[in-house]
Amino acid sequence: MNTFERSGKHLAIQSWQKLNSKLFSGFTTREGGNSTMAFHSMNMGFHVNDDPDKVRKNRKLFSEDIGFPVENWIGSKQVHAENIVKVSKEDRGSGSLDFDTAIPDTDGLYTSDENILLTSLYADCVPLYFYAPNDNLIGLAHAGWKGTVAKIGPAMINIWQEKESVDVKSILAAIGPSIGHCCYEVDDRVINEVKVALDGDTVDTVYKKNAAGNYQLNLKKLNEILLLRAGVLPENIIVSDQCTSCQNDVFFSHRKDKGKTGRMMSYIGRKGD
Repeated sequence: MNTFERSGKHLAIQSWQKLNSKLFSGFTTREGGNSTMAFHSMNMGFHVNDDPDKVRKNRKLFSEDIGFPVENWIGSKQVHAENIVKVSKEDRGSGSLDFDTAIPDTDGLYTSDENILLTSLYADCVPLYFYAPNDNLIGLAHAGWKGTVAKIGPAMINIWQEKESVDVKSILAAIGPSIGHCCYEVDDRVINEVKVALDGDTVDTVYKKNAAGNYQLNLKKLNEILLLRAGVLPENIIVSDQCTSCQNDVFFSHRKDKGKTGRMMSYIGRKGD
């Protein structure tokens, strides 16, 4: 079921925002920005050789759209690993208007502070969202296949349990738009890592061999299974049905665009009084 609903030119996790009107969470599209050519038009990434001034304009445009000042955003330099950092108000502005100031070597961010917008960048990888309403914790994780098999999703759950004393049964998780199994072909090297992540179990819904002898991998399903094994309740996980490669008019896709493309942004933040 698609739970990322249209809100203007971006997508929002409306069910979460109904729980808390001060919570803003969702995913940008490629629509409505200033970038040109391969980055047309709402590219949010500084690291893809787009004109940085256009990226800044895109970010400021989106900040006005959701009413969250770009100076309050926090971003990271993603490395396809399982590193997770807790951030605070003192980190606001990191990576918001340039790439150099982003939190280094980090694919997961979380906070308990208000008036911070956590951000992460995508062009096929899986965006993971976390919300603990009873503990006022929010988080994001970037899960490409490497981060997924490194279990970055369960790592966030474990940190919240061990360091923040959160009851796992209260944690809400969302799996955002990403490349679908329909378009994501991988080889034995990747599938062997997937099998390790699944503790050797064979799960038909995660990967299937195709006619070419490779595999169609369902990264969303793999992340969902790993979150369930980490203790998140099934009714607390929502999953987007949108494929970034199939819907190339709406999303940037690294595979569809043959490596030269822009980036969408996942985001989550809580506004204060």
